[in-house]
Amino acid sequence: SFPAGIMLLDILVTLIVGTVIYYYFLSKKKEETLPFKEGWWGKGQKPDAEEDATIRPFKVETTEEELSDLFRRLDQARFTEPLENSCFQYGINSVYLRKVVSYWKNQFNWKKQVEILNKYPHFKTKIQGIDIHFVHVKPPRLPEGQSAKPLLMVHGWPGSFYEFYKIIPLLTDPASHGLSDEHVFEVICPSIPGYGFSEAPHKKDFNSVSAASVFYELMLRLGFSEFYAQGGDWGWLICTNLAQIAPNNLKGLHLNLATVTRIGFSHVLSVLLGRYLPGLFGLQDEDVKRMYPFLEKGVYRILRESGYAHIQATKPDTVGCGLNDSPVGLAGYILEKFSTWTDPEFCNLEDGGLEKKFTLDDLLTNIMIYWVSGCIVSSMRFYKENFQKGIGTQKHGKLPVQVPTGIAAFPNELMHTPQAWARKKYPNVVSFHYMPRGGHFAALEEPELLAEDILQFVGKVEKQQLWKKK
Repeated sequence: SFPAGIMLLDILVTLIVGTVIYYYFLSKKKEETLPFKEGWWGKGQKPDAEEDATIRPFKVETTEEELSDLFRRLDQARFTEPLENSCFQYGINSVYLRKVVSYWKNQFNWKKQVEILNKYPHFKTKIQGIDIHFVHVKPPRLPEGQSAKPLLMVHGWPGSFYEFYKIIPLLTDPASHGLSDEHVFEVICPSIPGYGFSEAPHKKDFNSVSAASVFYELMLRLGFSEFYAQGGDWGWLICTNLAQIAPNNLKGLHLNLATVTRIGFSHVLSVLLGRYLPGLFGLQDEDVKRMYPFLEKGVYRILRESGYAHIQATKPDTVGCGLNDSPVGLAGYILEKFSTWTDPEFCNLEDGGLEKKFTLDDLLTNIMIYWVSGCIVSSMRFYKENFQKGIGTQKHGKLPVQVPTGIAAFPNELMHTPQAWARKKYPNVVSFHYMPRGGHFAALEEPELLAEDILQFVGKVEKQQLWKKK
């Protein structure tokens, strides 16, 4: 009976070892990627002819008719008196909005802003049936023996490609701005389809994966088989999806927003106990400071700030009708976000603190991009396309991102994501920094801080050749 026992034990051990080997090595599927989304978003039936892949120069232009129509509407605006001492607590304060409209009519020089917009080269090209607009800026000079690194920068809502105008020179010509020129970029800033000067999709279901697929095609068309990507707001999700679609093309992913879309038991536990046992949940002191009291900083703030998202994720066209018809309504809707998302305390100021961090010229230029292109409705529909199937339920919500990732966590971002949480989605975080100041519109509000963070992140990736190891 002794040899039989040994034999049984042998068989058992072999089975166990075999099972372990099988599960750990053989059955571990090749790292999954997200399928490229081949869509066609043009009007009507897709034509049989090959798509025209020409890249055409583009200039921002407006006609006198458009401007006189705008001024007529501004002149005829109807305002409602705000409640006494309500500041921005009920949304935009119409006493301040009157001042903005008066500036818009009497001082704002759109023609001068159009010249500023056109100081960088703009282009359009047809991808998947729609015209894609992008700004493409090459470095004015390159240090000896160096080539420019292509960087795709993607905006969000209610922003535009213009958000990047202050950071572009810091990345394409860092030396002239007191930054290290060890890495110099050529920057590509597209407008998300349905935003600014990119044509809106004519069909339903154009979501973040569709946008990522279009931008992937754009980068390949421009001749970039390897590049970096950067984004906040929708740019975070689009660039994340791009990393999932094309991990071998993306050398690094830099985000100034990294939201968790799938909440697991560990998240709930760390929220409940993280304040008392931060170390157990991988939380730093700064995480605790930014997250707690959680009811106030997590739950209530999101409830207060996300009403717009609920409307846009369900019935964007209804509210969009009014905004597309009234420049004053459009300005009120957009300016309120630039106040509260920059600093939640700004809602206690009658002017929403808007001119503390931005100039009226910059704010109105962004609003004018929405107005002259008539894109507010299509920009809002992007919420419905992304949320209607539920949050975290789609394939991209479940797939981790293997590309080297850098995260710049700004203190006034709507929701703080600790590194411990981010790592569940982005296991390859090579740089995570708590930024000293700044909010949601980081590129426009704190271009130097963001540029420095991008430069050091790319420095790390290049030095350790991290993209080759993924």
